[in-house]
Amino acid sequence: MRAYGRGKMLALAVGVLAAAAACTGPAQKSPAPPTGKAAVTGSATPSPTGPAPVVTREEAAEAFSSILATDDVLRVQSDVPGRLGLAVELTRDGQFPLTQAAYQSTDNRPPRYTWGSPTFYVPRAPQQGQPPWFTALVTRNGQPTLLTFAKVEDWQLSSAAQLLPGQKAPQVRLDADGYASAVAPDDKSVTISPQYMGPVHASVAETGAAGVTAGLLADGPYTADVAEQIATDREKAKKDGFSYDSIFSADNWPVYALRTDDGGALIQYSLSRNTSTRTVANNTYIIPVPPEAGWAISGSSVRRSLKLTEIHQYASAVPPLTAPAAARVIAHDGALTRAIGE
Repeated sequence: MRAYGRGKMLALAVGVLAAAAACTGPAQKSPAPPTGKAAVTGSATPSPTGPAPVVTREEAAEAFSSILATDDVLRVQSDVPGRLGLAVELTRDGQFPLTQAAYQSTDNRPPRYTWGSPTFYVPRAPQQGQPPWFTALVTRNGQPTLLTFAKVEDWQLSSAAQLLPGQKAPQVRLDADGYASAVAPDDKSVTISPQYMGPVHASVAETGAAGVTAGLLADGPYTADVAEQIATDREKAKKDGFSYDSIFSADNWPVYALRTDDGGALIQYSLSRNTSTRTVANNTYIIPVPPEAGWAISGSSVRRSLKLTEIHQYASAVPPLTAPAAARVIAHDGALTRAIGE
């Protein structure tokens, strides 16, 4: 069974939405399909000016509303049998483990979201080898958030990243019909090609100013600051008799890139972070378990080793090669998804 487009999931949404609405306050409303041209990005002309889009803006709006409405029902209705399994069926890629952790870390009481009216960025045609996808810029609990959905068999949520304080989403270039342009993975008109965005970010987060990728990404809480914290934690662990390492990986998750008005790109991607702590010369053999891992490990400490896995999803604004500058991380979301202690 897949997340969207299958009768069982839609029947679930319809069947229990009324019950969910009973416990829905004025600020907690499920997303409704947008209406009018303004709600579906762009000012479309009466006749098409390019090839037929792989996904229409109307199809994107329908998928968006159905998935988020079903997700909301599952988050509210704790008596739905197997609701964690149903919830993760709405997701793919990095969102799969993040959604799973959201349920498991809260004793099946994941946070509920309030959604605003979306603005859609729908590529007229995805790049070769990519499934159909689209991005929605929408407020989530009052905060602008980029959501990206992809379809193999059915539509599923692939990525979510909330805009950071002080950041704005760049203007996405639209054609006369209101459709966006996807940027090829190996595009060389931007300072960082989409296929290298994840590896570059991983390198900066691990090595900061000392690495070969220094200067490609602007300093900030998810780039050079992370590298500094890793170095500090490694030094402290060494003094305390532990070995410590924290590694970022781009994995094999999709990268989504949209052309922006300035000729640059809005690139969305995911990284995993694996942090390991082991006892080396510590006679007490006690490794503290961080509070955020308490749902996965019983007890406040482990004796020999601690392994933590996090999934992080980002959006970065990458300048065009004609106006080179450091790319900026403008949005982020992530969480601990696994913890193992021995």
